[in-house]
Amino acid sequence: MWDDRYRTPGFAYGTAPNDFLVEVEPMVPRQARILSLAEGEGRNAVWLAQQGHDLLAVDGSSVGLEKARGLASERGVSIQTVVADLKDFAIELAAFDAIVSIWAHVPPSLRVSLHARCVAGLKPGGLFVLEAYAPSQATRLSGGPKDPSLCMTTATLTAELVGLTFERCIERTRMIFEGDFHEGESDVVQCVARRPTA
Repeated sequence: MWDDRYRTPGFAYGTAPNDFLVEVEPMVPRQARILSLAEGEGRNAVWLAQQGHDLLAVDGSSVGLEKARGLASERGVSIQTVVADLKDFAIELAAFDAIVSIWAHVPPSLRVSLHARCVAGLKPGGLFVLEAYAPSQATRLSGGPKDPSLCMTTATLTAELVGLTFERCIERTRMIFEGDFHEGESDVVQCVARRPTA
């Protein structure tokens, strides 16, 4: 599915970064080593690289990541990319200053494992940044999964991100304009959580 979506001309979700990521990026340490999950065509990773960060972008689509590398080159930055299924991707322990998860919707059993790996992959003081669709989004036509089990709530995240201190974790409705597939009023959950330094 994702290779087919990304093979179409242009960028399925646009080339501008996610609004929430832009809002919270100042909380990330300068020149951070950042892991971006389900990065797709690279809009978030490339923007973060433009802010001076060192990016590792992971996605299951080689087509998407090829476009990501092209976008990075066009904008004069470099990113590292890895084609991998998130169920198999080994996150290096205590290796990242930040891990970014924007619209990374996976089945609940995988999500529990993935989030545990994210917690372990953060350095002390490292930041986890997530925006995902809430279950009520499944009835909307503005984007996101139609299976509510792939979506998240604040309760989901506080239960799964054990070991992190939450600096923000809210559910809200907001307008999203990200290419052809995310457009209009949307129900989301937004999370910023930090691994304690001690």
